[in-house]
Amino acid sequence: MSNPTTEALTGVANPPVAKPTAAVHAARAKGDFKGRKLLMGSLLPLIILGGWQYVSGTGIVDPMLFPAPSSIAREFYNMIVSGELFRHLEISVLRALLGFLLGGSLGLLFGLAVGMFNRVEEIVDPTVQMIRTVPLLAITPLFILWFGFGETSKILLIALGAFFPLYVNTFLGVRNVDSKLFDVARVLEFKRVNQMWRLVLPAAMPNVLLGLRLSISIAWLVLVVAELMGAERGIGYLIQDARSFMRTEVVFIGIILFAAVGKLTDSLVRVLERRLLKWRDSYKG
Repeated sequence: MSNPTTEALTGVANPPVAKPTAAVHAARAKGDFKGRKLLMGSLLPLIILGGWQYVSGTGIVDPMLFPAPSSIAREFYNMIVSGELFRHLEISVLRALLGFLLGGSLGLLFGLAVGMFNRVEEIVDPTVQMIRTVPLLAITPLFILWFGFGETSKILLIALGAFFPLYVNTFLGVRNVDSKLFDVARVLEFKRVNQMWRLVLPAAMPNVLLGLRLSISIAWLVLVVAELMGAERGIGYLIQDARSFMRTEVVFIGIILFAAVGKLTDSLVRVLERRLLKWRDSYKG
């Protein structure tokens, strides 16, 4: 019912209050879902940290072997202030990035070539699959003998680890492309480059992005091994050095850094996945 006073002053009745649209309701529901998801995801870590602080602070476990989160946070702050942490993190990120770019790009190219051409598969794939089954720890001594303890051996070892996930998943992605799409490409007279760029890569993209995520995680895993073999800087070296001097807080800081950076890079790939695979109508759970 309209207000007579307002009508007398303005000469018009009160306008009807606009109701929230379906888009507004959807945005609110999405925001509530994200908030609930964040809360649920942080619940278990908070419980673990609380229990950890209690058992370490009360002396139930030896603080030298299992330091309290507050002690780790204090050491973390000191290392940030001194600049020690960033010096080691910088070189580790650079090593992982160079190794991943080298191994990942080669894995993508080889996977595309082997997937597209049967003759290349017959020549290349048996050798690659044989090398893939060899543990990286068994190859590490050879890399030290061939390339020494310098950066070359570390980057090449990381590249080798990053190569196989992208190679295998790209190869499978190409072979899973619907054969009818190639018939359409022949009708449209696509050149080989256009066929690769406009047909094969988009169709194989789910597998390629999965290989990318696995490749990044393997690169971080191999980085630890690479930095334990005679490095003078890096997070792996920091962990090894801290173990020698019983600086358990620093060991935990190194582990947490590996976990945090690995999770960050994986999340970035998932964002890329959502953008590139908007067309895919898959089950969301």
